[in-house]
Amino acid sequence: MKPLSLLLATVMTVASALPAVSGAAEEPTIGGSVESLLGFARERHPEFAAMRYEAAAAAARVTPAGALPDPTFGVELRDFTNEIRGGSANVLPARVGVTRYTITQGLPWLGKRDLKRDIAAAGAGEAEGRAEVIWADLAWQIKQTYAQHYVHAISIQYRHENLLLLDQLAQIAQARYASGLVPQQDVIRAQTERTALQGELVMLEGENDQAAARMRTLLGRPTAVRLLPPERLRPLPPAAKLDIGALETRIVERNPRLAADAARIEGAEKSRELAYKNRYPDFNVGLASMQERNRVASWDLMFEVNIPLQQESRRAQEFEAERMLDAAKSRKEATLNQVLAELAESIAALRAARRSEDLLQVSLLPQAELTLQSALAGYETGKVDFATVLDAQRQMRKAKEDLLKARANQQMRLADIERVIGEEL
Repeated sequence: MKPLSLLLATVMTVASALPAVSGAAEEPTIGGSVESLLGFARERHPEFAAMRYEAAAAAARVTPAGALPDPTFGVELRDFTNEIRGGSANVLPARVGVTRYTITQGLPWLGKRDLKRDIAAAGAGEAEGRAEVIWADLAWQIKQTYAQHYVHAISIQYRHENLLLLDQLAQIAQARYASGLVPQQDVIRAQTERTALQGELVMLEGENDQAAARMRTLLGRPTAVRLLPPERLRPLPPAAKLDIGALETRIVERNPRLAADAARIEGAEKSRELAYKNRYPDFNVGLASMQERNRVASWDLMFEVNIPLQQESRRAQEFEAERMLDAAKSRKEATLNQVLAELAESIAALRAARRSEDLLQVSLLPQAELTLQSALAGYETGKVDFATVLDAQRQMRKAKEDLLKARANQQMRLADIERVIGEEL
């Protein structure tokens, strides 16, 4: 019987494991850390993908922007009615009076093609910058939502721990009430406190579900993918990496909004140069041949030039190009002022959150733990009343939640800093 029992146990173990393996294969999981969510979003988010496609399309415009225009080919059938020769109308080249073949090539003024290519390249750089702006904003939202989701998840855990503690307090109060040592009010207050805590737990679970829904939206609402609850926060960078001078230098070099503005300025500068180049004419060169019946009678060489007479129109275009360049420069200056102000505010907020965490972890939380332990011991011996125990329990809960919020706040401020810098710290 023992071998048979062992065989049955083995079969049942393998059978119970198979659905889990199949389910894991059918329903991949993401989450648990903000890094995995960012990696998934960068590959799968539809809006960011659209911006990348637009940037690739803009890059593809560079080569044709500087290319020569396609040549043109023409055929003229002269005297196709054959009235001069006394014949009937015809459209065959060898059966009309004269057939003229022409091929023409447009030639822009020297430097215009290069300027058009540079303008297209600047547009591609601006499109790439806009794509990175979209990603920076998306990554910032994911980091912010992840920190909030983490707070909700851990707060739910704290509420369950407090419920267990209140159950123990209720048991102690019930036992002391049965012995006639405390009034019935202690038992009722313990039950009331537990009910209120359950109400807070319901609210937190609802907020946690909302945060999970927001996160799924930020990931592009992936189907057949299970979202894991947040498990850990990112490690914070050392204080040396938060030097405001070094970060300002990185902003100038890496901020995607500034990069897009710089590309816009470059494009405006090239557009201004092209507007002034339009004062000079463009050319057309052509080659023509004359066919009479079955022989080529002559060859012609053509040269055309457009005459830039519409000076008022060109002056307006030049004025427009100048003002567009001024606008691009002003926009970049405004963007720089804004991101530097955001950086200073975020660093100040991060440092304040760090000081708050140190105060809570080193001083307030240990004091709250000692107060709760002392109150519990005092209540069991009748030295303190039940209200004192509840107050100590609330202080303990508040200290732990404040510490949790301080840590999450640091993550959110770090996300603010990385957003304005344009890269991870």
